[in-house]
Amino acid sequence: MSTGELPYVVFGYGSLIWKPPPHVIAQSPGYLKGYVRRFAQKSHDHRGTPENPGRVVTLIHKEDWDKFSAADAFPDDNVVWGIAYTIDPAYESEVRDYLDYREKDGYTLEEIDIYGLVNGHEQVTIPKTFCYVGRPDNPSFLGSEPMDQLAERIWHSVGPSGPNKEYLYHLAEAVRHLAPEAHDSHLYALETRCREMDEKASSQQ
Repeated sequence: MSTGELPYVVFGYGSLIWKPPPHVIAQSPGYLKGYVRRFAQKSHDHRGTPENPGRVVTLIHKEDWDKFSAADAFPDDNVVWGIAYTIDPAYESEVRDYLDYREKDGYTLEEIDIYGLVNGHEQVTIPKTFCYVGRPDNPSFLGSEPMDQLAERIWHSVGPSGPNKEYLYHLAEAVRHLAPEAHDSHLYALETRCREMDEKASSQQ
């Protein structure tokens, strides 16, 4: 990387929060504005199968999501917390290839500004961060599903990376630990529903 170039920084808002990319030299919590994080992406290769795809999160522009989500239970959500990872310049190409493969199922790379609070004031803390976004025109994008139906799918689905509900639980726990302000109504509501199904299944054994 030549002097004056911006470092390669990747924003993680899903599994990258608890399973970071390799060769990270710095990380910082932050949030995006004008986006929502939703379980609106089919997972054929990690948390489901081609025959029975699971559901994983994607990042969607709020204005785009509003077109797909007349039944969204949380229409006022518009902030997404995550972690910005700065990658060692010596390994930038390697990490790009790693992430391109890891996020191959319907995600597109975009540049996004990360916000934070500095001395009590909101401002862009890391500009032009790279982020893998599942755009509405990708073939794995599902749009909005009823919460109970979505929770059932997540609870039952299993893929090569493990049970879909473990992905949900890891993400909910990770977001809670990011910052005191971090919150995600959609995420926590799904977690509550799936844990209720866990309890019901345990009581029937």
